[in-house]
Amino acid sequence: MKIRDCEIKIVQGDITELKVDAIVNAANNKLVMGGGVAGAIKRKGGSRIEDEAVKKGPIEIGGAIATGAGKLDAKYVIHAATMDMTFRTDEHKIRNSCRSALKVAEGLKIKSIAFPALGCGTGGFPPLASAKIMAQEAFRHLREEKTALKEVVFCLYDKESYDVFRKGAIGYLEHLTDVIQWGPFVTVDAIIETAEGVVIIKRSNPPFGWALPGGFVDYGETLEDAVTREAKEETGLTLEDLKQFHTYSKPGRDPRFHTITTVFTAKAKGKPKAGDDAGQAKVIPLSDIGKMEFAFDHRQVLEDYVRKNYEL
Repeated sequence: MKIRDCEIKIVQGDITELKVDAIVNAANNKLVMGGGVAGAIKRKGGSRIEDEAVKKGPIEIGGAIATGAGKLDAKYVIHAATMDMTFRTDEHKIRNSCRSALKVAEGLKIKSIAFPALGCGTGGFPPLASAKIMAQEAFRHLREEKTALKEVVFCLYDKESYDVFRKGAIGYLEHLTDVIQWGPFVTVDAIIETAEGVVIIKRSNPPFGWALPGGFVDYGETLEDAVTREAKEETGLTLEDLKQFHTYSKPGRDPRFHTITTVFTAKAKGKPKAGDDAGQAKVIPLSDIGKMEFAFDHRQVLEDYVRKNYEL
């Protein structure tokens, strides 16, 4: 399957035989290559891989470094420290080591990388959990980073592990891309209180009508940051005393698609000035709510606000 321009593959076989730019070694933080995947890499590629790695160690658990690949077909071995010399690992160590390996790959500007099941050999971590952690990190990296990677391979030595990763990694990623990415989408709206009433905008894009200032939450943004940004873009106002009011999630509240909005109350000084996709911006008294033609469910939102704050 593809995420952006990168192919994600699950293969069964010997990772040391793969023709990729880099293979990942599930390493200890001293980078001594003993058994498991590390031992196989050392046997096939030669002891100079370990010699180069040890000179760069020890590294922090969850970190990663790159060495040459010796006699292997790969150009590099990326040593990702999933444990210390007690050979114990956990979710956070595996997640961080996978993330670090991908960062090292970007630094090398390589196009293909192959991972073993991190933490599942000597570390004894459950393969299904490892598959999901590694899938999450691959997804995050390919979505967030400017990447040169065109191929990420998860290589499993035996059929049982291959089947687990096929379900746990690819199945998980397919659910993310085929189901979750279609929504619901997260939005925010602001009830901006002034001495004269509340601020509303007239939308210049469909769905048309008057509305509370608001919009979609960007990736990596908090709800509070999003509503502050949207209010500034659409009204020119800087929000103060920001508080969550209520979350509205009913399917159909937005005629475009299923959105879930968190509404905030806030104070602001000054006169609103329309910007961004707002055709107009103005302050109305609460008594005028019933006279306006609102988009979405914003009349209900304002009626709920009045009921909660002004009716006994």
